[in-house]
Amino acid sequence: MSPRFLVGVDEAGRGPIAGPVAVAAFCVAEKTGCRLPEFFENGKVRDSKKLTVEARERIFKKIKEQEGLGRLSCAVSFTSAAVIDRRGISFAITRALTECLKVLGARASECRVLLDGSLKAPPKFVFQRTIIKGDEKEPAIALASIAAKVSRDRLMRRLAKKYPCYDFDIHKGYGTKAHYKKLKIHGLSPIHRRSFLKGLRISR
Repeated sequence: MSPRFLVGVDEAGRGPIAGPVAVAAFCVAEKTGCRLPEFFENGKVRDSKKLTVEARERIFKKIKEQEGLGRLSCAVSFTSAAVIDRRGISFAITRALTECLKVLGARASECRVLLDGSLKAPPKFVFQRTIIKGDEKEPAIALASIAAKVSRDRLMRRLAKKYPCYDFDIHKGYGTKAHYKKLKIHGLSPIHRRSFLKGLRISR
């Protein structure tokens, strides 16, 4: 039996020194998958990192609108910095990925799953393929990339209000020079990835 659904999977936040990692799974019926380039300007598939903030937000809005109309499904799952420190980033990504696919609720035998980079779906998803730079080649992966990136960026902006001295709304937890300067002044927050900061001299 041929798969009925096309699922794209990608992550955001593998490299930051603070905040969670996010994984998104984007799902449409196979018969409508050919129309996915319409989400992008001029139909050109783009990796989320190569789009402006405004462009990502516009596309994410389209995703949510179409989801509201029942034309697609999109799930985003986060794994915290605490879990990353305890179990490692690979475990954290796998955990979030598995949760996303569970939330979608589609049967493994009915899904063709396309994943970016080195990502792997659970073995029961027999119709899966990992694609290097898939977020530049496959619309479903690119849309998952945008959903993960926008969702994580929004969360980091909310966390910036809770921990205002770190400017999480600006760098989103990545290890910029300004971020390291803040760390040396204020020490670690509860959402910093301590396992990513070993050897760094910080006050607390």
